[in-house]
Parts: sequence; structure tokens; C-alpha cells
Amino acid sequence: MAENENGAAEQPAQVKMQVLGQFVRDLSFENIVAQKGIQGDVQPDIQVQVNLDAKKRSVEHQYEIIAKFTINSKTKDKGQPLFLMELEYGGIFHVENVPEEQLHPYLLIECPRMLFPFVRRIVSDVTRDGGFPALNLENIDFVALYRQELARRAEAEKADTNVS
Repeated sequence: MAENENGAAEQPAQVKMQVLGQFVRDLSFENIVAQKGIQGDVQPDIQVQVNLDAKKRSVEHQYEIIAKFTINSKTKDKGQPLFLMELEYGGIFHVENVPEEQLHPYLLIECPRMLFPFVRRIVSDVTRDGGFPALNLENIDFVALYRQELARRAEAEKADTNVS
């Protein structure tokens, strides 16, 4: 750590993050029950997939984060599809004073964490308006999701080097 003129250690600059904007980039809801008709008492099996993407914008310290959610609901007994929802939700962030080696995880953990309450609300409203009970997504552990993606990439790289 660097020292200032008084001999005291300088504190690293405070991390600054600001949400500049949020938007729905793409939203699709297919109500398969209404299209095909499924009779009787239905117990749903719901699967949620999440993919995250971050990219630098042309303005200094600005980043765009896109969270892609695919929510698939099928009947537990026969696996018949009930609905399919795909949502791409984006945020534009101003991020400063994050060390370069920590920027990638910061963008893919902290930024999606800020967007998630809005995604949860959209999913709840759309499923309810689609004729189903409102689906309230469980909290997502974005740290675990990030680690899984790193492990998946490492495995893919290892497979690629074994093939060569």
C-alpha cells in the first residue's frame, strides 16, 4: 500500500457503482396450456436457466449487463409443457475503482444482483397475467453461478486441449 506525506497508508478508492438504466431487451411467454389444453389437476415442474453477459460500452466506466432467463414449466407426472418464458433483461452500469482483475466477477455478480428484484417482478406479473399462479423466483446465488461458469469454461478448455 502506498503511503501519503504523513506516513499513513492511503486507502484504496471507494468502489462506485450506479445503475444508469434498465430495460427488457426481449420477452416471450408461450402459454402452451391455452394453446393445446391440458385437463385435470396439474402439478408443475419448473426449471430456471440463467445466463449472464457483460460488455464494455463506448463511454468510459460504462458496462451493459444482460441477464437471460429461460423458465420452462412442465407437468410433473407426464412432462407435458405448460408454459415457456424467455426474458432478456439488461442494465447499464457506471462502475469505477474496481481493480481490473476483479472487474469481470464484479460485473457478473454484483450487477445482476441489482437487477434481480426487477426480473422477479416481471416474471411474477407475466406468469400471473398468463393465467398461472404468480411465479416468485427464488433468490439466485450469483457467486455460485459465476463459479459454475468458470468451471464449465475450464472443462471446455481442457476438452479442447485433449482433442488437439
